[in-house]
Amino acid sequence: MSSATKTMNVRQAAFIGVGAMVGAGIFALLGAAGEVAGSAVWISFLLAGAIAALQGYSFAKLGARYPSAGGLLEYVAKGMGNGHVTGITAWLIYVANGIVTAMVAVSFGNYASSAFAGESKGWATAFAALIIIVMTLVNIVGSRLVVKAQTVIVYVVLAILVVFAVVTIASGSFSLLAPSGYPSVRDIVSSVALTFFAFLGFGIITFTAKDLPNPSRQLPRAMFLALGVATLIYVAIAIGVFSTLTVDEVIASGGTALAVAAEPTLGAAGYWLMTVTALFSTAGATNAGLYPAVGLSERLAETQQFPPVMAHKLGGRASVGLLVAAAVCLVLALFFNLDAIASIGSAVALLIFTFITVAHFRVRHETGASPLILSLAVGSAGLVLLTFIFTTLIHEPAAIVAIVVILVISIALDYGWKRRHLRVAGSWVRPHT
Repeated sequence: MSSATKTMNVRQAAFIGVGAMVGAGIFALLGAAGEVAGSAVWISFLLAGAIAALQGYSFAKLGARYPSAGGLLEYVAKGMGNGHVTGITAWLIYVANGIVTAMVAVSFGNYASSAFAGESKGWATAFAALIIIVMTLVNIVGSRLVVKAQTVIVYVVLAILVVFAVVTIASGSFSLLAPSGYPSVRDIVSSVALTFFAFLGFGIITFTAKDLPNPSRQLPRAMFLALGVATLIYVAIAIGVFSTLTVDEVIASGGTALAVAAEPTLGAAGYWLMTVTALFSTAGATNAGLYPAVGLSERLAETQQFPPVMAHKLGGRASVGLLVAAAVCLVLALFFNLDAIASIGSAVALLIFTFITVAHFRVRHETGASPLILSLAVGSAGLVLLTFIFTTLIHEPAAIVAIVVILVISIALDYGWKRRHLRVAGSWVRPHT
């Protein structure tokens, strides 16, 4: 694709990431994080943002050196070779992203049903399916429409969240944020395992390289801009909510904590304001979650990690890879209880992030990355993952089983595809690992 047809700029690429990050997470996380970190949740978000920035540094260096539509998978291939490791990781990312996107779509369905149909389970499912279909059509039209839709969505979400933060902070009581009421440092650090997942969407920015005129310069800027905006918003919201409500009130409010915190100042309008924000943010996250499917499928089919059919475009427009991703999301949203496996996508994504930075060490002489910063990125992400495993996953056996099943399926898909198709003159071509 020539630079003349590449229509995305730094701000637009960053908004893809912001839209993926500022989704349903901020609405659902506050209560859960408050149970662990109390009113120090804002510190938890700040620490999580710092850890995400370390991973962002690794991805930015890789993206500047290897700009590709394959995004994260291109980095794995450069570090680990174009073999089974890369193939299995590709399927893991594909499936994990489908789970996260389906979860966000279900969240959209729940909010839409609550607002328009009285919290009907049937309507919630219908709205979830509808947003997946609509955002798939947006992606079929092309990246230009994705950018326009995401820009509008992110502007609306950020504008409302900024108003919310300003109003709640201005009218809040900072005595509720007094350090004397904070839990132990250990508890605050443990809560980072929860708040970090509000940043996971930044990895999607790596797939914008195919639409940037100068990805080697623009991709790192988009990465840090998105992380900076998300961190600022999360910290401000946490301060606003916990300076307005007590910790017990936040925990009791659950996913409606932002609406409850807005009511003292904005009244009933605060509830609707937050409902609109939730609808826009979950719609944007669904859009951003589907966006990588086209470039990822094309690049992986080109390198023979995916079957060639995944790169085909029906009618010259509809990517088979995108349609398969949408179908996976629809099946998950319609037929599975995602609440029981809500941690799977995040855990797998965090594992992949850590693995990519480990792989980065093998090519750091090409990217010019600092070994110290890469070590900090691996160490901090590994600490978050281990904390998450022993504080959350250990109590969710269904999630652990599902993660093992996803890993087995990814291995089977990779080995099955390559054993069947990668043969030359009747002999198996063993890819480099």
